[in-house]
Parts: sequence; C-alpha cells; structure tokens
Amino acid sequence: MAKMGRPAKIQADDAAQLVAIVESDRTATLTEIRHELKRRTGIDVHEQTIVKTLRKLGIQRVPSEQAVCVERKPSARRYGYTNAHRRHEPEQGYSSSLTDAEWTLVRDLFENPGGRGLPPTVSRRKLVDACCYVVRTGCSWRMLPVDFPRWQNVYRTFRRWSEQGKFELMHDRLRAQWRERAKRNDEPTAAVLDSQSTRSSPQGGDSGFDAGKKVKGRKRHLVVDTLGLLLAVSVTAASVQDRDGAYPVVSRMMAKYPTIETLFVDSAYAGKCAQLVSHCHDIRTQVVRHPANRNVGRWVNDKQADLFTVQADAQGFVVQPKRWVVERTHAWNERARRLIMHHDRLPQVSETWVWLAGARLLLRRLTT
Repeated sequence: MAKMGRPAKIQADDAAQLVAIVESDRTATLTEIRHELKRRTGIDVHEQTIVKTLRKLGIQRVPSEQAVCVERKPSARRYGYTNAHRRHEPEQGYSSSLTDAEWTLVRDLFENPGGRGLPPTVSRRKLVDACCYVVRTGCSWRMLPVDFPRWQNVYRTFRRWSEQGKFELMHDRLRAQWRERAKRNDEPTAAVLDSQSTRSSPQGGDSGFDAGKKVKGRKRHLVVDTLGLLLAVSVTAASVQDRDGAYPVVSRMMAKYPTIETLFVDSAYAGKCAQLVSHCHDIRTQVVRHPANRNVGRWVNDKQADLFTVQADAQGFVVQPKRWVVERTHAWNERARRLIMHHDRLPQVSETWVWLAGARLLLRRLTT
C-alpha cells in the first residue's frame, strides 16, 4: 500500500518555475526567491521548503570562493577621440552648437510660428546653443561669450523651458528614434536604477553628506533602459538613502512607461525597498550583486558546472550584468562639465541639465 501523507506544496510545474527563478538570478536570497515564486505561481511557502525542494533538484548554495572564475579577454576595441568627436561644421559657432541636421530634429519643440504674441526677436536656435554651451563647458551664465544673446535672456528662457519640460520632451523624442534605429520597441520593458553622489557648490540649495561615498552635496537617481538612455531623473540631497530616493524616481518612470516589467538594482536597494517597489508597481525587482559577495553566495547545480559565474580579474574588476549600463550613463553625464558639480539652488534645474546632456548626446548619434 502506497504511503499516504500531506501533498507537497511545490508540485512539478511549480518546481520548474523555482528552477527558472534561480537560474535567472544566481545570487538571489531566499526571501527574494520566495516573493518571486509567490508572484509567479501564487504559492507562499516557508524558506526552508524552498531549500529542501532545490536540494532535491540538485541545486544548492555555495560560498563565492567556490565559484568558477572566468578570465576576461582583452578587448581589441580602441578607445579615444576620433574625427566624430572633433566634428565642427561650418554652421557651428562652437563645437557644442547644433548643426543644421540636429536642429531639424528638434526645431518644432522650441519654435511656434503660429503662437500668440509678438514674434521672437532672438533666435530660438541661438538660445538652445547657449544652453548647450553652458552644460558642456560648465561656465556661469554671466560668462557666456558675446556671440550668444544676453545672458539674462538666455537664463530666463532656460528656466521657462525647464518648467515646461521641453528638454525632457526633446530627450524622449530622440530616445524613441534611437531605439527604433537599434530595432527595439518604443516602450521599454526593462530598466536599471542607480544613484550617484556629486559635490555641490556654495551657491546654496538642498545638500547633505553621503557617509558611504564621503561626499557632501547632492545625489542623482537615474533610471535608464537597457541601452543606457534616460527614463526618469530625480535629484535629492546626498544624505537621502538610496532606498528612500528610489520611490519618487520609480514612480515617475512608471507614470511615463507602464510597460516596464523588470527593474535591475544593486544591493543598496535589496530587502524591503525592492519588495515594496515590486508590490506597489507590480514589477519584478532583481538585485544584481557582486560575484564576490560573501554574505549571499551563489546557487549552483550539482549536475552541471556553474557556467554563469564571472569573478573579478587580477585587478579586481568585474563587469556586473545589467548594472554596467547605468554606470556607463553616469560616465556619459560627467562629460558635461556642468554635471560634475551642482551649481544650481533648485534640484529641478539640476534634473533639467541631465535631460539636456542626454539629448545632446543623442542628437550627435542620430546625425553621424
């Protein structure tokens, strides 16, 4: 007579889902696996039940020291300035100015021929070029070259466009065009979240001290797609923790792009923050941890060697999946000297500079 007893809570189909969850994120904690299993199958089980089920399937957690090390091959790609970086068309007064092809892509956003009121006496293109000059060189408004309109006029126009969100609209339009060229859907389904602390000037405004990075200033919270293009920006004091600054920027992202299904974050957002974001917006928050993280370890299969583990090389560097995309975006932003240090009192103005720097980069890509 067959032995009768309580049926297992995790059946064969649910076990397949459990294996898929572990294989998609080898550094996931038991709590994260439990919440993801509940989201996919609706089954809420104890963490020890998950451990026993995985053990029967030949999967167990091992310390990071036992992971297989894969050496990074040297890249043959050459980095440095090329002729594209030195491009200076005849119609450009400065290298930061827009070319005719670039101005054609965004002209209708800044010019309104059929609008009310007197016709503008200052060229809209000159005003945009002046804003691009400031964000690229980092100079103060009063030190604009005489080739541009009066700095008071440029500043007032920049603030008005900033409140209207024109630079964000310009970036969103160019981002859609670049995604189409890259053969991606217009609406992204995956995003990456990260923050960066930078110094602030004595100009004033909200600022704080980031004890982790030892930086006194502000913190930029960025959400980008898998191509590294901006989806949402939020600027707070550097004293704001990453887990507290995640809610506003993720809410902005979901308001604009409800198609997002997966959000990749680092270990600073792990725990209740990742769970709350997943619960509020019905998205999956995947924590990408460093391969040498000894507090978590990795899940490996006894029947097959761990072919997905990548550890640091001799210099201690390792490319972390998905997270490197947003780190590259931070590096792109720092090409604009205005973003190296916060010179504005209002955080909204600092956010506008990020949108303008990203839009300027896309304009260069789309016309070369």
